[in-house]
Amino acid sequence: MRKSKNLTQEKMEELTGIDQSCYSKLELGKRNLSFEQCKRLALTLGTSMDYLAELTDNPAPYDRKK
Repeated sequence: MRKSKNLTQEKMEELTGIDQSCYSKLELGKRNLSFEQCKRLALTLGTSMDYLAELTDNPAPYDRKK
């Protein structure tokens, strides 16, 4: 999803606060996301935490609280 939005791992670090080396390990499956990291990624990528956790095939985000 990151690549489809033309975002580098370095840009993801800037947008989410997740260190690039940690982010790389997340993508490689060598590290698990914390709840807070998953939330930040979902918000940054415009998707849901369920999509990131592979609990749904629908990448559309849920309606957010206002």
